[in-house]
Amino acid sequence: MSPATATGFTVLIPARMASSRLPDKPLADIAGVPMVVHVARRAVQSAATRVVVAADDPRILQACQVHGVHALLTRTDHASGSDRLAEACTQLGLDGDAVVVNVQGDEPLMDPALIDAVAALLTAHPEASMGTAAHAIHTLADYENPNVVKVVLDARGLAHYFSRAPIPHARDHAGQAWWQGDAAQATPGVGALHGFAPLRHIGIYSYRAGFLRQFPGLTQAPTEAVEALEQLRALWHGHRIAVHIAAQAPGPGVDTPADLSRVRALLA
Repeated sequence: MSPATATGFTVLIPARMASSRLPDKPLADIAGVPMVVHVARRAVQSAATRVVVAADDPRILQACQVHGVHALLTRTDHASGSDRLAEACTQLGLDGDAVVVNVQGDEPLMDPALIDAVAALLTAHPEASMGTAAHAIHTLADYENPNVVKVVLDARGLAHYFSRAPIPHARDHAGQAWWQGDAAQATPGVGALHGFAPLRHIGIYSYRAGFLRQFPGLTQAPTEAVEALEQLRALWHGHRIAVHIAAQAPGPGVDTPADLSRVRALLA
């Protein structure tokens, strides 16, 4: 049994109705069930002691209640999901040391084991305020794609930096998948890196509840503004983020109508 399982943790699922690419996204029908309910049902399969949807609209609250999912209503004017979760922590009266896992409301295929692993990070790394996950990048296209967020770790498994740029940057081997296979072995100076791959960040987070309540009050980091990556605010202010390396990518999330069609087919 993992430490996170033994001590328990809370899963919070932020859900808001406004979405420019997919209006009313939390209530999107997937096999006769609203998407946010699918997410909650996945989270319930984890070791969490409580799963709560933090909604911004009474319609989400009602849909959750119909399906037996615990939900609470938060303000509509939050700037980010972490702000919404901070309010939810206050409403729930969570102790400052309590572990909270943020599972996005558009991840109906989230692996419950990944939730457990990210929760366990904060027990394994008492110096960390946050935990998250990543998996190996296998293609040059993903490595160079600015929509694929990369993360570089230190020797303890803590995040050095997150970026939309290709990091770490192989100065002498641009334009090739320098970390892969026989070609990498044959490239002078790269063979020692065989088996290493850049890491793609997975958007799931664990927090200590006290830090989560503090986070919205931290000033925005210049790096956060440039990269449009909120987690850089924590690093800028000296907080540490532990990272779990997953064996594979999680199932696809839902951002667009095309994503929704794909997930509907997978869950049909």
